[in-house]
Amino acid sequence: MKKNYCLCALFILLGTAACITKSKGQTEKDITAVWDKYNVGTILFEDKAPQTKGSDIYHRIIPDAESYIKEQAKTVLATLYNSPEDSIVPVHKIHYTLEDIDGISAKGGGNGEVSIFYSTRHIEHSFAQNDTAKLFFETRGVLLHELTHAYQLEPQGIGSYGTNRVFWAFIEGMADAVRVANGGFGPDGRPKGGNYMDGYRTTGYFLVWLRDNKDPEFLRKFNRSALEVIPWSFDGAIKHVLGKEYSIDELWHEYQVAVGDIQA
Repeated sequence: MKKNYCLCALFILLGTAACITKSKGQTEKDITAVWDKYNVGTILFEDKAPQTKGSDIYHRIIPDAESYIKEQAKTVLATLYNSPEDSIVPVHKIHYTLEDIDGISAKGGGNGEVSIFYSTRHIEHSFAQNDTAKLFFETRGVLLHELTHAYQLEPQGIGSYGTNRVFWAFIEGMADAVRVANGGFGPDGRPKGGNYMDGYRTTGYFLVWLRDNKDPEFLRKFNRSALEVIPWSFDGAIKHVLGKEYSIDELWHEYQVAVGDIQA
């Protein structure tokens, strides 16, 4: 979503703790160590709505925003890439703001200069039942989604986010896939039916299912396919990652049967 803002249709859902995908033989400590010294970029946190109730709530659940954003950035990087030596999108600065506006959150900017806003109105809405755990869960999930937009690779040879639906579906699908992969949605988060071109959670849950059932490195390989499959397409990327015997439509059908949305 470089140079474009996109309000994210994210939902307030409870769920379990995060779980970063591990390669064979890796432990959580190994993964943390790999990214521990990686420079995620300078984090500039700015509260543009200090007078709002949402601002007060945010500061109570996230007392050190810059450190928290860096921590979640490394979770995103560990989900998208194998190591700091990979071809990673350079991010020099992330300007993260709290703002008293409609919507939920959005990423903008480009060329290493990223901006992300988080709505204090959404914070207040999410905290309507005074459920701190629920709000913290939502805040982390939203952040994982937006940070993925900062670090993910983009499809080549098919236009842009605003001009091509395949491009859009890849970008938003991967962002929610990273959120799903790290426990960012609750047990009822997966939408039923739809199509892999629907983006967001519909695509995201499908991509994580492919990781869980076809290749434990799928998300990282699928992200990298944006550099290796030109012009990019879902089917081309699937064949590149899993093998020419696979097709996106057949895998979507298999997934829909596996999760019980349709009959075999």
